[in-house]
Amino acid sequence: MLTEIRNLQEVARCCLAGENLDPTLSNWLGESLKSYLERRTDSIEGAFGLSAPRGGVPWWMEAAIRERDAVLRQLARQFFAEHSVSAQARLIRQRALRYAASAWRFDRNRAEMPGHYGGTIHALLWRAFKSGAAMPIGERQLRSVLAH
Repeated sequence: MLTEIRNLQEVARCCLAGENLDPTLSNWLGESLKSYLERRTDSIEGAFGLSAPRGGVPWWMEAAIRERDAVLRQLARQFFAEHSVSAQARLIRQRALRYAASAWRFDRNRAEMPGHYGGTIHALLWRAFKSGAAMPIGERQLRSVLAH
């Protein structure tokens, strides 16, 4: 499913930039749309290979979780590398709770990260919160994310 999400992101990027699609990507897009239009699938998500298994996480949430988790791992590497995974999880949780209670209430409606966050912990926290996945998350879940 990750490949399909990346394909759609690339299609959107090319269309918005006025660029031609790579022939392989163009073929994938055409076949997916044709599958939907010929009713070979129940939904547009199915046609694009984005259907979650019954009771599974929807494709858009899976993408958001992957993005958030990658940012959290980057935060741990960049700012807390000298600590154990447990200590990293505790420190990130503390910072995320503090950010949620203070700056996030102002930052949540911003389309762009505030410029003065550049290179700081707040920059990565902003990206994690902005991912669309649940934030802040608990220490146990953070330990799991950071261990991978």
